[in-house]
Amino acid sequence: MNSLRDSAVVVTGAGGGIGAALARRFAAEGARVAVNDRDPERAAAVAEEIGGISVPGDAGTVVGPAREALGGTVDTFCANAGLATEGGPESPDSAWDAAWDTNVMAHVRAARELIPGWVERGSGRFVSTVSAAGLLTMVGSAPYSVTKHAALAFAEWLAVTHRHQGIDVHAICPEGVRTDMLDSTGIAGDLVLKPGAVEPAAVADALFDAFAERRFLVLPHPDTARYYAARAADTDKWLGGMNRVQRAYEERLKEAGA
Repeated sequence: MNSLRDSAVVVTGAGGGIGAALARRFAAEGARVAVNDRDPERAAAVAEEIGGISVPGDAGTVVGPAREALGGTVDTFCANAGLATEGGPESPDSAWDAAWDTNVMAHVRAARELIPGWVERGSGRFVSTVSAAGLLTMVGSAPYSVTKHAALAFAEWLAVTHRHQGIDVHAICPEGVRTDMLDSTGIAGDLVLKPGAVEPAAVADALFDAFAERRFLVLPHPDTARYYAARAADTDKWLGGMNRVQRAYEERLKEAGA
């Protein structure tokens, strides 16, 4: 892995959780970090802590302001901001639209602005925080599962299309991570994610291990690879196992009177 010292890095959704952990790790490696978050106070707090630059606002429109704040260039972009929405097809279009916009189109818009310049110079790094839901699925949340699958597909497409042009792409696919988002997942998160949840710093460590190996998939939970392989090898068996998890989730909902 090339040195990150003095490189220009943007991390979206960096006011807390995984994003803040990524920002801290990049700063510790000597990078100049633009900290993006919808909440200006959270962005400013993390930026002050790490000696970075606060660039608050929507993750889908951050490239221009961040590039300007970093002196005209972006070397690494971490599309980390995410939105978890509960429900299935009955969820309103507004919920689906918000999930698509944050979890997928923000990545597309960033790549649209960054990739041409990276291709021209022959280097660049795009990091997508996808979630294991993008490799597998998540009970109780169709909008999240579907859009995270799409985020993974877009990251894969970027890697296939641009790897030979010096652009590295990484997809971070953790299971449970001890963040505010995990706390908001309710019964589904309690059942599936919290038992094996890791700290956000462990996700940052896993990403930097992937950097060193130029490895696409970033799996902070080792069992995720086994689940992913099982899903591909015997999809019906895997679906049956996940359906058992769904039924356990429904029982928890009944017990809670939900």
